[in-house]
Amino acid sequence: MTTNTDAVVIGGGVMGCSILYNLAVRGVKNAILLERDLLGSGSTGRSSGAVRMHYSNEVHARMAWESLRIFQNFDEIVGGECGFTQTGYLVFSGDDDVDAFHSNVAMQQSVGIQTGIISRSDAQEIAPQFYLDDCPAIAYEPLSGHADSSATSSSYAAKARQLGASIRLQTPATSIQVSKGKVTGVKTGDEVIETSTAVVATGPWSRRFLLQHGIDLPFEATRHEVIHLKRPVDLIPHHPGGGDIANMVYFRPEGTDLTLVGNGNIEQVVEDPEVFAQRPTQSFIQEVWSRIARRIPLLEEAEFSTGYAGLYTSTPDSHPVMDKVDGIEGLYICTGFSGHGFKLSPMVGILMSELVLDGLAKTIDISPLRMSRFKEGELNMPAYGFRVLV
Repeated sequence: MTTNTDAVVIGGGVMGCSILYNLAVRGVKNAILLERDLLGSGSTGRSSGAVRMHYSNEVHARMAWESLRIFQNFDEIVGGECGFTQTGYLVFSGDDDVDAFHSNVAMQQSVGIQTGIISRSDAQEIAPQFYLDDCPAIAYEPLSGHADSSATSSSYAAKARQLGASIRLQTPATSIQVSKGKVTGVKTGDEVIETSTAVVATGPWSRRFLLQHGIDLPFEATRHEVIHLKRPVDLIPHHPGGGDIANMVYFRPEGTDLTLVGNGNIEQVVEDPEVFAQRPTQSFIQEVWSRIARRIPLLEEAEFSTGYAGLYTSTPDSHPVMDKVDGIEGLYICTGFSGHGFKLSPMVGILMSELVLDGLAKTIDISPLRMSRFKEGELNMPAYGFRVLV
């Protein structure tokens, strides 16, 4: 059986769903999304869901800032729910990062982000239960918070369907067909979908999928753990989200009485993204619990609730590839977000639709995310030596 369409999006995480929706909004009404399992069943469904702006790279900062506007007005702009909750977001510098910290905040302010360095006394008013005596610098983003990655994906998918796009679940793409340097189709198990455009947004499966097409990029699937602590709400009724560079943790409130905590320097390379331990280890729980208790001492009195592990698609510079493939007309790559993807996903869909339909991302310059940067040696190295702020 053969189907014909103007574009195929491969991967049904939040990136694929956002791309599909934005292609449909731009007039590609017959686009098809292929998902190997269920929507959001890969990295998206295990995202921590943080929505914040603190980056050392301008392209990421701009994408996050513009995405925040969409999260804040999601029902009006897209339609449906994204679960955005504004909590504010505190960022704590380490002793060795003060200069980079101030430089990053200045860059963020220059692109319009509402952030700033605040005093310890101001931070104590925002987060009275936090220990702050060890903080050489603190930044605060009052508009930041978190959202629901699964709801966001579902809303993008539902709206794309309303606009005419199709979504095929449990239908993995097996290969992309190329003839005379041009995409001609995408093959599934029992079908060839004829198309001139294919967008690869396959997350942890990206390296394996692209290698069969002769595209060798340094993507690694890495396992990352997260825990939920049931905090004593009489002592800590609420708190903002945050990234703690000194203690190498990030955190945010979850629901009415839980605190989600992840780490910035513990990861494990996974050879097969189909097979990995999906629960946190006892050693991780103990280590990360002790770290967050340095910043919020009353969490020593918390109870362990639950936890999980998910996969990042990591790159050497912790930045994604968003690019068209030289030498294969109609082939595009959007993957490698290294744990940062969800908060950027609204703008990712817009920028990829511009790249596909206009030949260039116009809203934001994404040339720092080109695939050739690895061979060119022009990496976007993070200012801090770990992904603490995920």
